[in-house]
Amino acid sequence: MTPRELEQRKEIWKKIAPVLLKQYRRDETFLTWANPWQLTVAVTLSAQTTDDMVNKVTPALFKKYPTPAKLAAAPVGDIEKLISRLGFFRSKAKYIKAAAKIVADDFRGVIPHDPIELQKLQGIGRKGAVAVISNAYPKYANIGIPVDTHVIRFAKRFGLSRQTDPSKIEQDLLQIIPKKDWKRAGYAIKEYGRKEGKARAYNPALDPLMQAIKNCVR
Repeated sequence: MTPRELEQRKEIWKKIAPVLLKQYRRDETFLTWANPWQLTVAVTLSAQTTDDMVNKVTPALFKKYPTPAKLAAAPVGDIEKLISRLGFFRSKAKYIKAAAKIVADDFRGVIPHDPIELQKLQGIGRKGAVAVISNAYPKYANIGIPVDTHVIRFAKRFGLSRQTDPSKIEQDLLQIIPKKDWKRAGYAIKEYGRKEGKARAYNPALDPLMQAIKNCVR
């Protein structure tokens, strides 16, 4: 991104932000959780699966295995049965069991607020680490923007990034959006995506955000 592109994209964001952040007020994850460990598991399970579906399977999982130590000791087959409605449930069962062992043994049962440390867990990448930390630890809320399909589509639609790799899209957005708004913007964009930003049958004329800024979009 050239300096000129950066300035242009900042101007686009200045026009988008008041509308986006007023109309889409979501500022936290759509996943249901009671503590950082539960959130870490839910984020792992949410890969290529809707948050709504994850929220349907986690109550029984957390009831039977409420701590990392108990999940680490669980037979993987039992975990699979509890999350079998999710896509890639066999791989995810192995991921959360392995993660539970690391959290129990190496992290003393406490989810770290360092994204590098958190990414040592199987199934947790940069996006997942940002999602966990920004929700579980308010002090570190603005550490990044979790880039999912909704954010990728949004960045492309409004000309905020030409990148295709999620990590590079995030870096572009972090330069454009003020740090104080990173968490809030990330979830507002995701809410916009769920409600208005559908990939199929998208009609800009019916998109209130597009209509509000149409003269500013490049």
